[in-house]
Amino acid sequence: MVTVFIEVTGERLEFRRLNTVTQLLGKLGVRNAEVLVIRDGELLTPDRAIGHTGEIRVRHVVSRG
Repeated sequence: MVTVFIEVTGERLEFRRLNTVTQLLGKLGVRNAEVLVIRDGELLTPDRAIGHTGEIRVRHVVSRG
């Protein structure tokens, strides 16, 4: 199982398998420019494979001008 922790809400979701970061973002209904996807302290790019185990953190990005 892949556990996804949404930092802004504190919500935890579980998925059996996620192929890529892009697939995860599609399931969450967010765009790549809105969040950072982090695994073990490493930022993951949209094309990065996730697999079927581990913990992913999704951190919303705030832009200040």
